[in-house]
Amino acid sequence: MSDFTVEIERETDGRWIGEVTALPGVLAYGASRDEAVARAKALAFRVLADRLEHGEDIPEIHGVFAVHE
Repeated sequence: MSDFTVEIERETDGRWIGEVTALPGVLAYGASRDEAVARAKALAFRVLADRLEHGEDIPEIHGVFAVHE
């Protein structure tokens, strides 16, 4: 089972980056912390939906998004 965690950190240029480490390639930038988290979550849902649409396996989902800094 998977819990999806958004790892969040601030870049040196001031932008925020959110990454869902359980889904390789799910990485999103935002001008604010909240924007980066929201974009990473939205991208994760799109990746999962795309995988299902194409008949690919997805991890069994135990919980949806926690945010870690």
